[in-house]
Amino acid sequence: MRNLILAAALAASALPLAPAASQTQPATIILDGTRLDVVATGEVTRVPDVARITAGVVTVAPTATAALAQNATQMASVRAALKRAGIADRDIQTSSINLYPDYRQDQQGNNPQIVGYRASNEVSVRFRDIAATGKILDALVAQGANQINGPMLAIDKPEAALDEARTQALANARARAELYARALGKKVGRILSISEAGANYAPPVIMMRQAARGNVADSTSVDPGEQSVAVSLSVSFELE
Repeated sequence: MRNLILAAALAASALPLAPAASQTQPATIILDGTRLDVVATGEVTRVPDVARITAGVVTVAPTATAALAQNATQMASVRAALKRAGIADRDIQTSSINLYPDYRQDQQGNNPQIVGYRASNEVSVRFRDIAATGKILDALVAQGANQINGPMLAIDKPEAALDEARTQALANARARAELYARALGKKVGRILSISEAGANYAPPVIMMRQAARGNVADSTSVDPGEQSVAVSLSVSFELE
């Protein structure tokens, strides 16, 4: 019996050990030709379909309480104007509220004294009717808004534009590889790797203008222009 156990142990020790799953080595790409690495960019343009502005009220009064009260009254009118323009509550967000003293100094620049208080309240507003931007801005000013920034225009859902730019970038990469291949007397084979270097947006320069004809002033005009969406790819080809 003891001899049988010893024989079984010796037989087991002679078997090759199976490699552990955690020790699996990554696959190595074996090249039959020349490796070519290129970087290419695809770019498409879209007309912006969403706008964002910041609008607010700055008020000055002898006391902090009066400055805040006046500010609240004017901001209520500003918010009402936004609602009348069809802006939803979810697209109106308070971005800042500030209260600070105004100082006055003597002729020598000494002895500063508080002469009043300045209150400011600003909201960020998002809307999709870009053609109505000018009218909305004019309505805000008419209702007491005396601090406006923007508009910042953007593509609301850029995924489709990004995918088009990616497709274009890959086509540009292959065209460049074909050029090198012809110069070397070779042909483009398989793609070895692809990595996305990044995507970026180039927002247009927004122009707001107030024109006048004679004594009649036109409403504020906004030129949306176009926005560029670009994607860069690093692609490795095998030249055969």
